[in-house]
Amino acid sequence: MTRQRSSRPSASKGTPTRQPGKLRIIGGDFRRRQLPVLDRPGLRPTPDRVRETLFNWLGQQLYGQHVLDLFAGTGALGIEALSRGAAHVDFIERDNSIAAYITQNLATLGATRGQVTACDANTFLSQPPRPYHLVFLDPPFHQGLATSCCNALETLGWLAPDAMIYLETERSLDPMPPTNWQLHRETQAGESTARLYQRQTP
Repeated sequence: MTRQRSSRPSASKGTPTRQPGKLRIIGGDFRRRQLPVLDRPGLRPTPDRVRETLFNWLGQQLYGQHVLDLFAGTGALGIEALSRGAAHVDFIERDNSIAAYITQNLATLGATRGQVTACDANTFLSQPPRPYHLVFLDPPFHQGLATSCCNALETLGWLAPDAMIYLETERSLDPMPPTNWQLHRETQAGESTARLYQRQTP
């Protein structure tokens, strides 16, 4: 999956050198810290504006909560939750190299309340469940993963009675979450739609 680099010399005048991506933390204990992001096709951190909106929606509800970042990618959402007082965040990322980057960034921050697991989301959800208060669900676009993961979270026992679920999908997708998930907030940015659901006890 490593991107192939050009064999031409990189010192050629007039050709700007590509800088490594950066992830900026918006608020909390790690506010304004910047972390490197691995250069991988399709690896897209949730935009700053969307993250700021999401965590404004959540307000003070993060303190002491157990959080699941199911398709962690850059780890932007889970790291932001740790910065804002979450008791523990589990980062699930199937790509070993990307998972190692999240682990490295947590170490850089001294964030000891985060745990990174390198595995597929479906494999993780097949384990004995433990309820989470907040779940970040940002699956790869156009792969049909959103609805099935929502249903697995609900039916397999991964959610606390009043859990919040953040779902980010391609704008063209109209997801079908479980009927007891009440849409709390919604916004759009670029090609994506972000929705925050509040779980109601069935």
